[in-house]
Amino acid sequence: MHIHLIGVCGTGMGSLAGLLKAAGHDVSGSDTAFYPPMGDALRRWGIRLVEGWKPEHLDPRPDLVVVGNVCRAQNPEARAAIDGGVRYTSFPGLVEELFVSHRPGFVVAGTHGKTTTTALVSWLLQATGKSPGFLVGGIPKNFDESFALGAEGAPFVIEGDEYDSAFFEKSPKFWRYRPYAAIVTSIEHDHIDIYPTMDAYRAAFAGFVERIPPEGLLVAYAGDSEVRAVAAKATSRMRTYGLAGDADDAVWSGAPVSLAGGGLAMDLFIGGTSAGRFHTPLTGAHNLRNAIAALALVTEGADVPLRDATRALAEFQGVRRRQELIATVDGVRIYDDFAHHPTAVDETLRGIRQRHPDGTLFAVFEPRSATASRKTHEAEYPRAFRSADVTLLAPVGRPEIPEIERLDTRHIAEQIRTAGGEAVATGGVDEIVQTLSARAKRGDTIVLMSNGAFGGIYEKLPAALVERALASRSPR
Repeated sequence: MHIHLIGVCGTGMGSLAGLLKAAGHDVSGSDTAFYPPMGDALRRWGIRLVEGWKPEHLDPRPDLVVVGNVCRAQNPEARAAIDGGVRYTSFPGLVEELFVSHRPGFVVAGTHGKTTTTALVSWLLQATGKSPGFLVGGIPKNFDESFALGAEGAPFVIEGDEYDSAFFEKSPKFWRYRPYAAIVTSIEHDHIDIYPTMDAYRAAFAGFVERIPPEGLLVAYAGDSEVRAVAAKATSRMRTYGLAGDADDAVWSGAPVSLAGGGLAMDLFIGGTSAGRFHTPLTGAHNLRNAIAALALVTEGADVPLRDATRALAEFQGVRRRQELIATVDGVRIYDDFAHHPTAVDETLRGIRQRHPDGTLFAVFEPRSATASRKTHEAEYPRAFRSADVTLLAPVGRPEIPEIERLDTRHIAEQIRTAGGEAVATGGVDEIVQTLSARAKRGDTIVLMSNGAFGGIYEKLPAALVERALASRSPR
């Protein structure tokens, strides 16, 4: 079948294109540009690419068109497909039709932690012989690609995104994934462009949980009152999880005990009974919770022996752009992380500080998502940077948002300084790079946080530190 994807260079759509190609389909795709890494990956997978939104991209006529949610109702290519009678669908509609309609869907949902936990569940199943299919909204380091077909009848693991499906399908993506077993990690108001109120956001998760069949399984974070309230609507089996202190009644509970070879060690308890100690190279309390959730899902949802699952956990390498060390230049460590919600920023910085307790910790943040760019969580951001010694705030990534609604980075910086921290609302990437190249020294750590390209800082900052190092060593 010839399948054409409009908006193919997005993380999810690109991975879907690769999955469709692996399934034997003839795949083409269009987008406004094909930047790396996804553009390079699409070419490597053999996807035929055309630039721009043009009706002629549908010639020859495809059997099916997938319209990405980047497309608006007047997108000329989408309109040509719809008005021309070409069969069309949304991203989740195609996933449902081809990949989860005939096999158990293992869906990881929640405001935070979806990508890492989805990758971890996929790895635990793969490493223990279950041969799952999967589609991850990131690049898992344990796999060559962010997708796999898996064995016939094996679980299909997918990241359960609550964002809407398409301009013609204004419902959450994860409602289409037919969850048999699911994790809900957290529920905090997000995607304000889609869900203007907390009630609307909560309702999306309630609808998701209600779609789990009675014979299925829900693994719910016990330390989040919103998760607990939504989980109460489930008709399936339910297992709660958390760390010691999160909730007294968590069925799956962990007690951190020490750092172990740069990672973490934890004693695991199931129903109050000790299940042994396990190790993970991941950092931060949030990742320990993700690990517990993944262990619960694969053991109780896919009959994986716990001993095998914990052994595989120790080999999990994480996901790119999630606390990923991307460079060490002249003794300065540079990490990349996707964090943009205040809770995720806080957890990321606390995890990095735990890993590197010495030296100055620089937090560099670009508010770029629809929610992060607005005032929605402005009051929570100052506290989110408490683990950092120095905070550098980039301008809001969506300047088209009216000023009255736009996040005020200067106010956030002022609040951090009032609390005794050091913070600057900068003029942009060049100022940030100049500041860091002047101040960062051997043994320090820089954490870059954005859900976008961040103005090329990932290339500019290492280059500036290299230039500084060379200049300091050249003879005078």
